[in-house]
Amino acid sequence: MKAVSVVTIKKELQHKSDKELMELVLRLSKFKKENKELLTYLLFESHDETGYIESVKSEIDLQFSTINTNSYFYIKKSVRKILRLLKKYARYSLKKETEVELLLHFCHCLKDMRPSIKNNVTLTNIYDRQVMTIEKIVKSLHEDLQYDYNLVLEELKA
Repeated sequence: MKAVSVVTIKKELQHKSDKELMELVLRLSKFKKENKELLTYLLFESHDETGYIESVKSEIDLQFSTINTNSYFYIKKSVRKILRLLKKYARYSLKKETEVELLLHFCHCLKDMRPSIKNNVTLTNIYDRQVMTIEKIVKSLHEDLQYDYNLVLEELKA
């Protein structure tokens, strides 16, 4: 079965009643965990973006605390997993400020981690790539936010 375009789906959804739309959304939420997580964000957390950011930060902290630091192999694997999770949560929000906040927190956690990431090229590259991503996003934000985030970025680079 081939999936149709978003435009076609949008046109078809316009012809559905409220009850039919609710049934479609509930049925969709049963299929994938990501669909359910997105619905949870949209229904319960989108009105309180700061609370959402804090809950994701605490999840990131928890993930960093459970990293197996016996080998850089396990550290790299865990860091990539945390970054994937962070990107998914940032995608739910669609707000650049949220993505910057989460990436900054990720970089702080990664920089403060023991053993140091400076001893591993891959981890250093992951860190540098995220800093570059933050810089790129910050350039598209309002000037006041740019100034605030650039101060934090300079602290990260030091």
